[in-house]
Amino acid sequence: MLQKKRKSAGEIPTSSLADISFLLLCFFLVSTVMNADKGLPLMLPRYGDQMDVPKKNICNVLINEVGLIMIENDEVPLTLLKDNIMQRITENRDLIISIKSVKKTSYDSFIEVLNQVKLSGAKKISIAEMDK
Repeated sequence: MLQKKRKSAGEIPTSSLADISFLLLCFFLVSTVMNADKGLPLMLPRYGDQMDVPKKNICNVLINEVGLIMIENDEVPLTLLKDNIMQRITENRDLIISIKSVKKTSYDSFIEVLNQVKLSGAKKISIAEMDK
């Protein structure tokens, strides 16, 4: 009649492990913030808006398919572009920088030029495609 009680070995209950891992997965999916690409912060005019601008207030920055930059028919290296634009803006506060490129211009070249123009302090920037 006297039987020794067998001690059962300690066990970790795994029956709710799938539920807990599913809840943790849902929690992290909901609480994680994804970094969204915001693109270029440009303010575009309304459709149909046109203004007559005097030619003295426009500075044309031309980019060809190779990435060479020209300002008013003078070739300018990318490293000197910012300083050149800054000098022109100090001479004429109403200056509009018009960046024109051909269709075959690489995206990287265009963005580098746009960044240098923005770093120069230009607030009025126009983007256009160069006529052939």
